[in-house]
Formats: sequence, C-alpha cells, structure tokens
Amino acid sequence: MRITISGAPGSGTTTLGRSIAGKYSYKYVSAGEVFRSLAKERHMDLASFGKLAENDSAIDKEIDARQKEIGESSDDIVLEGRLAGWMVDNADLKILLYASPECRSIRIAERECLTEEQAFVMTVEREACEAGRYLDYYDIDITDNSPYDLIINSETFDADELFSIVNAAVSSILKRK
Repeated sequence: MRITISGAPGSGTTTLGRSIAGKYSYKYVSAGEVFRSLAKERHMDLASFGKLAENDSAIDKEIDARQKEIGESSDDIVLEGRLAGWMVDNADLKILLYASPECRSIRIAERECLTEEQAFVMTVEREACEAGRYLDYYDIDITDNSPYDLIINSETFDADELFSIVNAAVSSILKRK
C-alpha cells in the first residue's frame, strides 16, 4: 500500500506519517526532513534555504524526483511532503492535512524554539516561496485539493484523533485488497 500525506508546515503531517508507518510497519519517507537536512548541511535557516531553492530549481527537483521514484516503486510506504499527493500517481490513499497559519505557527515555534511571531513570519514567507516554485516548476497550484482522497483539519483533531481517522481509512482500503 502507498499512502501520501501532504500539508503545510506545522499541520501535523510528520507526526501522522510516522504514526501510520509505525502501526503498519511501512517505510516512512519525508520530503521535509530531506529539505531541513539540506538546509542544516548548508548552515541555513529554512526561510533562507527556501530562497536559495527559489533560485536553484535543482534543489526542489532533486527532492521531488527522489520522493516520486521511491513512492511509485515501493510498496508498504508512507510518503510525507507538500507535493507527495501530486507526485505519487499510484498512491492508494492521498491525505491532506489543514490547519490555520496561526495554529501552525504556534506548533512551529515550539518545534523550532522560536517566538510565535518569528514562526508566523517565517511560515508565511516559506509558503509563498514554495507556492511560487511549485507553480513555476510543475504548474501545480498548491491550493488545489483535487488530488486528495481525504482532507482533515488538524486544528480540530489532535494527533491521536487524526491517527484514528486515517487508520480507519487505511483499514478500509486494506480490507478491499
């Protein structure tokens, strides 16, 4: 089974992806972790690295191509990333998580040891930068939800509740296989 989980930074995609992968003993692949590790290797914060990626399409394209190849050629995998639902055409379940920028900024501030204001500014800048790149590189409007089978507001549901909802969907699909 192939599952993609997409959503804006701070929406809970990583937590959900790891939980589902752990439950089913699936491989977990995260575009965000690759992006963060590349930024760290270059001693850059995410916003600065995002701006670099804006001027060097090879960074995004490498991450996206790698994730697409892994996703489409692997079984029993959870792929988490902003474009995962767009990139992995043969996914069995495509999930999108949503939460308001304010909610996500609080989560990011805690995770990244920033103030909420810093996290909000960084998040808004990063998302605008990414949206422009995705449109330019792939003609993908990141606000278009049409590829997704399941869209969940992670501001409404906590991590355990999100897991329960997605677990029910995965169980249902597995019963049909």
